Amino acid sequence: MIAKLKLLYRQYPSQYWLMIAGIVISTAGGSMIWPFLLIYVSGKLDMPLSVVAALISINAGTGLFASFLAGALTDRIGRKAVMVFSLMANGAAYFFLMRAETYPQFMLLMILVGLSNPLYQVGADAMLADIIPSHQRTDAYAINRIAHNAAFGLGPAVGGFLAATSYNLAFYGAAAGFILHGLLMLFLARETLHNAQRENQAQDAEQARASHEAESGQDGYLRIFKDKAYMAFVLLMAIGLIAPTMLWILMPVYAKTNFGLSEALYGWIPTTNAVMCVFIQYSVTQVTRKHKTLPVTATGMLIYALGVGSVALMTGFWGFWLSMVIITFGELTIVPTASKYVADIAPARLRGRYMSIYWFGWGLARTLSPLIGGFLNDNISPRAIWIGGLLIGLTSALGLIVLHNISQARAALRARPQT
Repeated sequence: MIAKLKLLYRQYPSQYWLMIAGIVISTAGGSMIWPFLLIYVSGKLDMPLSVVAALISINAGTGLFASFLAGALTDRIGRKAVMVFSLMANGAAYFFLMRAETYPQFMLLMILVGLSNPLYQVGADAMLADIIPSHQRTDAYAINRIAHNAAFGLGPAVGGFLAATSYNLAFYGAAAGFILHGLLMLFLARETLHNAQRENQAQDAEQARASHEAESGQDGYLRIFKDKAYMAFVLLMAIGLIAPTMLWILMPVYAKTNFGLSEALYGWIPTTNAVMCVFIQYSVTQVTRKHKTLPVTATGMLIYALGVGSVALMTGFWGFWLSMVIITFGELTIVPTASKYVADIAPARLRGRYMSIYWFGWGLARTLSPLIGGFLNDNISPRAIWIGGLLIGLTSALGLIVLHNISQARAALRARPQT
């Protein structure tokens, strides 16, 4: 086992492992409080769920704007600077969240988190693509997910225990994790933007086309918006991700409010997700990498939809635990595959922007899901949240299959000999 780990370590550059170490530190810290944040805010403000959940939508909506900013900054000033800023800003926001007392105060801090989060995510994805060659990216993104989820396995379990004692302890843990990660990147990481620039120079045909597009005003985001297949992929991903996002954001409140499930006990549910990702992700990736992206993504969306819909049938800890197990298989199927897909199709000089549009889709889902779930909870019934999530997820899965069929038909048409 030790020999295998040493071999794995040598396959990737040292900066990749620095990023992995940082992910473990900041994710363990942030996940101590994030699953319980709506419970904390609800207790502080005593407002309807739709109003409190809107804070998550404000946070995510801010992230939509920041996604575009992140892509441009990442491609122009570099990956490292935006990542360090994001981590430090997150640390400061979590420190002040425990001192917030009013809705406007919570809103301002959630805006700060929303502005900073995409900067790190886009910068980290671009940096990973800069230092890892294409044939290793699926495995690299899978290891990245394993590290993230290993830390997430620790965070909610510890955070649930701390929150049951004092929420301040969980907030301190979150702030410390982000700040320590930021310091590691500031002092030990090197900028990798020049890697992408060299890669771009090696792509002579792409460079020539990029120059032509720049002259004709079709460079940057405008070029990506004209990539109809990619934009359809992002939109369908955003629709499908509404369902699992509702589960992550609203199930803790739903379980405590309707079934009396405490934070200390609920913390083991997201921990189960993380443990599964640590021990199963790599094996699942070895299977999914053999198949085409869109069918794999559609399968993952179907699993997501079924897992979210199953929450409507559950009434206690083990039922909610089972729903989390189901959606985790959807996560294992989708995430590394989709990340590699974006990294591979993006030209090196526009990689940050392509990544930012991809994460824009995630941000759109995070913006809409609390609004949709809160509306269904307050105006129909709590269980309506999960029926709505099921229908939304099924719509995305069907759309991805249709997109795959259209793409295959167009590829076959292009390959047909000219007569």
